[in-house]
Amino acid sequence: MSEAGASKTRVAIVTGAARGIGASIALRLAADGHDIAVIDLDALACSETVRGIEALGRRALAVGADVADETAVEQAVADVTAALGPPTIVVNNAGILRDRTIGKMSLADWDLVINVNLRGAFLMSRAVQAHMRAAGWGRIVNLSSTAALGNLGEANYAAAKAGVQGLTKTLAIELGRYGITANAVAPGFVETAMTAEVAARVGMTFEDMKQQAIAGTVVGRVGQPEDIAHAVSFFVDERSGYVTGQVLYVAGGPRG
Repeated sequence: MSEAGASKTRVAIVTGAARGIGASIALRLAADGHDIAVIDLDALACSETVRGIEALGRRALAVGADVADETAVEQAVADVTAALGPPTIVVNNAGILRDRTIGKMSLADWDLVINVNLRGAFLMSRAVQAHMRAAGWGRIVNLSSTAALGNLGEANYAAAKAGVQGLTKTLAIELGRYGITANAVAPGFVETAMTAEVAARVGMTFEDMKQQAIAGTVVGRVGQPEDIAHAVSFFVDERSGYVTGQVLYVAGGPRG
């Protein structure tokens, strides 16, 4: 940290951290001085993130787990605790898209997106909060999205990300007495492999999609994973203990 004594080393869990925004968050929190458990569906896919964390001089652990699976989440948290110590920071970043307009959206599309994006945040927060309560300190940061305000073809994703905001505010109310804060970061368009895949699915070039996003903001650029990581770092900081129940839109000043 930039200020001496501003932070102590904590054990953090970052879900969906094999790549993109999650990987950037994991690396930023490692740079802030924390040990990091990187959770994704495939532990091997987390290897690059783990190497980056270790290069920063912090301990790292890759865990393969489906965040929508209750048993898998409980086992993952137990594995993290055994290897690194009790986690008192969790960043619920894992998420997926299955974009279709409502007439074409299957129940499987709906359930999968709700389960990973919303159920996963609930399960992980529930599993980790006991360690936070025991420590008398904790930080929960959930990833929402500007899609929570509604977005064409994303009824499932919008509902999940709006639900994440309600979950976050309720966790803040319930856990504040234990020294635990709960906040959400809601990104706008961020340049990642996942958004590139979205462009390919809808038949756009990624450059055209980025230009469309730029036209819809006031800052004249698209977001980068590091922009989101900076916001998460603020919420996790020891000095942010009076900030809870907040939703921070990191979206470049959307027009309209």
